[in-house]
Amino acid sequence: MSDDAPKGMWARALDMADRTPESRNRYADLLRAIAISCVVMGHWTMAAPFLKDGAPAIEHLLAIEPWSRWLTWCFQVMPVFFFVGGFSNGMSWEATLRKGGTFGKWFGSRLERLLGPTLALLLFWAAAAAIGHALGVPPEMIKSGSQIALVPTWFLAVYTLVCMTVPWTHKAWERFGMASVVALMACAVVMDVIFFQVPSLRWMAWSNFLFIWLAVHQLGYAWQDGLKTGGLTLGVGIAGLVALVALVHYGPYPVSLVGVPGQMLPDGVTPLSNTRPPKLPILAHGLAQIGLLLALQGAANRWLSGRKPWAATVLANSMIMTLFLWHSTSMMLLFGLGFLLGGVGLEPVPGTGAWWSIRPLWILAFAVGTVPFVAVFRRFERTSGRPPVGVARQVFGCVAACVGLALLAISGVNDDAPLGLRWLPLSMPLIGCAIAGFGPLALIEAKLRGASSREAS
Repeated sequence: MSDDAPKGMWARALDMADRTPESRNRYADLLRAIAISCVVMGHWTMAAPFLKDGAPAIEHLLAIEPWSRWLTWCFQVMPVFFFVGGFSNGMSWEATLRKGGTFGKWFGSRLERLLGPTLALLLFWAAAAAIGHALGVPPEMIKSGSQIALVPTWFLAVYTLVCMTVPWTHKAWERFGMASVVALMACAVVMDVIFFQVPSLRWMAWSNFLFIWLAVHQLGYAWQDGLKTGGLTLGVGIAGLVALVALVHYGPYPVSLVGVPGQMLPDGVTPLSNTRPPKLPILAHGLAQIGLLLALQGAANRWLSGRKPWAATVLANSMIMTLFLWHSTSMMLLFGLGFLLGGVGLEPVPGTGAWWSIRPLWILAFAVGTVPFVAVFRRFERTSGRPPVGVARQVFGCVAACVGLALLAISGVNDDAPLGLRWLPLSMPLIGCAIAGFGPLALIEAKLRGASSREAS
């Protein structure tokens, strides 16, 4: 039986579970797996392509059925991931400092683990878009499909930049404690006021991608320090929930905690979303989630002390990045297949009883369709082990790659250019990762250098 066979994977997970030190916070791993699973289920539930007057139409359930926007309060779990990320980054950074390690080695490993797997996804969609362009697939279909499939990359871009700041944010936590969190929250409040009250300076509110996500990440340091009884309690969770309800009921914020196509400010021009850029409801929602989850920590750890529950968590985390990256690709390819087959399964109008009745079958199809991608691409979650390049190269490469990923998440991969591709944003992650010392271009560079060295000798 091959190593990738299900039985072999489970056996390895059991072995890893048996070798887990008692000091490990198993709950953090469980929360990471649950958070990504919720994101996957949210995307699989909300996407709503269908046949409209006999032609393919790609719609979003949130835009069609306003009541469904309340469901985003369950599916929006990115605050949990940043919270767990703060905990994990704090632990690993402190361990690096104790061992006399360097930021370059620490950050290089994280860069490769986060951005390396995305390169395969980008190359896949670049090839798919070029083939679709050559076959005459409508550009708007390629754009919608690739944009939806690449939406997960916005998170990776922001989270990678947050990781880049760990030496400074961790030092701020050690020196100022919760004041460092409050300061970031205050900045987020100011940015929201500017967004709604000063249209000429509205661009400044995009800095909330850092202020809000850094604040949640900073709370992960608090969890690492064991301050769950010193402010991060169920009471704070309830306060966060009350604040969230107040913000969307009395404030200018929409109910949905993800973007809704077509939702605008009163000017009818500016998109209104709680996530682009992030706004205070996301922060309040994060506090509500953190307080509730910390209240459940004791019961969860008792359950995770069992061998099989913990092995299942280990197994899920071993492929969680691949699942996160490829689940939307599986979904969009299956939708495309449905359209090619004359609209099989896509006849019901989204939000109707008929649409909901077949949704479980679609979700099952998405899950089955994702399995081959996970089997093939999970190997890219491993790091190469190559020595890190200089920190300046890492930082420059990281910024270039993240800007490219953000542009692709916003507008997809196709354009009115040769092969129908947006060459600049597609090349930025590849070149950025090469500058940072990993990825296919870096491998080619290393082989060329090796060949040159052999010739010189």
